[in-house]
Amino acid sequence: MLDFPIWKKVWFWGIALVCAALALPSLFSVAGLPWPSALPHPQVNLGLDLAGGSHILLEADDGQVAQQRIENMEESVRGRFKAADPAIAIGDISRTNGRLSFMLKDKTQVDAARDELVNLTNGAGLTGQRDWDIRVEDGNRFILTPTQEGLDQAVSDAMDSAVEVVRKRIDALGTREPTIIRQGANRIVVQVPGLDNPDSLKKLIGQTAKLEFKLVDDNAAPNDVAQGIAPPGDEIVPYAEGSEVGGVKALAVKRLGGIKGDQLTNAKQGFEQQTNRPVVTITFNQQGGAKFAELTQQNVNKRFAIILDGKVLSAPAINEPILGGSAQISGSFTVESATQLAIALRSGALPVDLTVVEERTVGPDLGADSIRKGLIAMGIGSLLVVLLMIGSYGRFGIYATLALVINVLMILGIMAQIGTTLTLPGIAGFVLTIGAAVDANVLIYERIREERKRGRRVITAVENGYKEASRAIYDANITNFIAGVLLFAFGSGPVRGFAVVLIIGLFTSVFTGVAMTRMWVAGWLRRKRPADLNI
Repeated sequence: MLDFPIWKKVWFWGIALVCAALALPSLFSVAGLPWPSALPHPQVNLGLDLAGGSHILLEADDGQVAQQRIENMEESVRGRFKAADPAIAIGDISRTNGRLSFMLKDKTQVDAARDELVNLTNGAGLTGQRDWDIRVEDGNRFILTPTQEGLDQAVSDAMDSAVEVVRKRIDALGTREPTIIRQGANRIVVQVPGLDNPDSLKKLIGQTAKLEFKLVDDNAAPNDVAQGIAPPGDEIVPYAEGSEVGGVKALAVKRLGGIKGDQLTNAKQGFEQQTNRPVVTITFNQQGGAKFAELTQQNVNKRFAIILDGKVLSAPAINEPILGGSAQISGSFTVESATQLAIALRSGALPVDLTVVEERTVGPDLGADSIRKGLIAMGIGSLLVVLLMIGSYGRFGIYATLALVINVLMILGIMAQIGTTLTLPGIAGFVLTIGAAVDANVLIYERIREERKRGRRVITAVENGYKEASRAIYDANITNFIAGVLLFAFGSGPVRGFAVVLIIGLFTSVFTGVAMTRMWVAGWLRRKRPADLNI
């Protein structure tokens, strides 16, 4: 019991003091005191309920996912049949009533066409169903209908992708510790602590950023285009606000054969050399650059429309092939809007439109009030625990109190170092930790009392108390650790905040309540050699 080498004391005090020192910047911040800028300043991030910020609930349109699947399937069918050997000729494709239908020009190719179409379908998760139903009517008419299982899988995949895109866009704003989680089948919850401009956030994460390059059909009759009548194979796309040229409100563009912006590797805000207007410079990957070069080589002196989220930004003429794999998007941009577009394009396009269905703003005053009340609760709880421990165990209670103070500082320091977020439930976890942290000391001290009542000598009683009580302490903390891990794994937001404080507190409380107090008690016994214990 008394054998406590110097290296172990240095090691224990080193761990405690380093972790406690990491908590100082956070304590200075809460107290409103300046922290020297020359020193490291890791701080505990405050959650939405403490720092204030924005809570936004986004909802996706399931119908848009279904429409996109039909459009993608049409393009896949045309490309697959064209590449077949021999090529499979079909008539016009109809996309009415949520399904795809077309007729073969040669009835003898029905079996070949079916084989090609089967290769375009996939299994819908673990349902055992295909994502498309293929039927043949009248001998040579194919009807492709998306199954409900396939649609559900597509919606789920789109929402997973949307969560990642939203996360990348928010991270690009420089915010810390946002909470971005799915809710239900088609909703996303976004919580950003400390954000003072929720309108900018909504605009950024609500922008689909679906970029397309499509050839303009200059042969389309202007009157028909103005009335929204598209020639066969075309579609009418309106100009974005402020981008109209010569009073023209819309353009007719080729529906198929363009390039999508999903092959971008970079996008950044810049300025046009001649006019100094804000623009966005984009760079394609190797495959996208090759397609863009081919498009411009084959259509010199023709126009191509740059379309963002279904609106034409500009429609420049292709004066010469663009072979460098990069292009420039111009429009009625400000520096801020061009920067936001660049962020959205770098983060990737949202697979589905997201609309804000709920918005809540938590003011910093409410967060400050939560912190104040939480600190009051922690202070009262700490004071009562300290009085109880000192009144019940005397000197040993003082050791437990000192261990408790170091425990709280270590939790704050570790949280600051690993960049976790403290929420209001996290403060509740702190209060709980204060009470639970002394449990180990209570078990040890009560065991020492029992050993003394049995007539054990002082040193033997203390040694047995720490040894025998440690088993129960470790068992209890392992059980709590498992519960904390499950809360963190399956919880979200505030629940995770509580779990983080709980898990960190388990390790620090065992270290301070068992290892540190044992070191102090051993040092006192070695110095004083008491004949009895006041415990």
